[in-house]
Amino acid sequence: MRTLLFTTTLDDRYEKGLISSRIGLSAEATIFDKDFDLFAAVQEEHEEQQVDCVLVDEAQFLTGKQVLQLTMVCDELNIPVLTYGLRTDFRGEPFEGSKYLLAWAEELVELKTICRTGRKATMNARLDEKGDQVIEGEQVDIGHHYVSLCRKEFQLRKVTTIDYEPPNSPSPK
Repeated sequence: MRTLLFTTTLDDRYEKGLISSRIGLSAEATIFDKDFDLFAAVQEEHEEQQVDCVLVDEAQFLTGKQVLQLTMVCDELNIPVLTYGLRTDFRGEPFEGSKYLLAWAEELVELKTICRTGRKATMNARLDEKGDQVIEGEQVDIGHHYVSLCRKEFQLRKVTTIDYEPPNSPSPK
């Protein structure tokens, strides 16, 4: 079974062009940036030798156009595509790639993690060197320490860019 692996140029925590797991497994991957044409790359490889599957790591960094290209890999080339990535950034805002993947995917499989409270973790908090939650900064900042939290522990009202103050409600602390 021939699987094409893709990962972003943005992730340089380990070695560029390498998908690595926390348990020590790794595999070489083709790196993509925002201008990379995934459909063309897969189509070219498939014409040379049959491709059975496409796997994209760090899929949150895909553009909307690249997610469209992946739907075409499925629909026109009949090759299954698996993507792995985060739904939201450290402020609870959706990444562009994640937004389109969630909207257009035919099947979603959520890999569940647990918050320190024991609840299902759905948010990713960025922590500074003291372990305090960061609430401002660039959306993409590779190398910081992140922790998975439930929404309540994450304190969404404190970090979101959406401004709303309900009537007769205490401000977030």
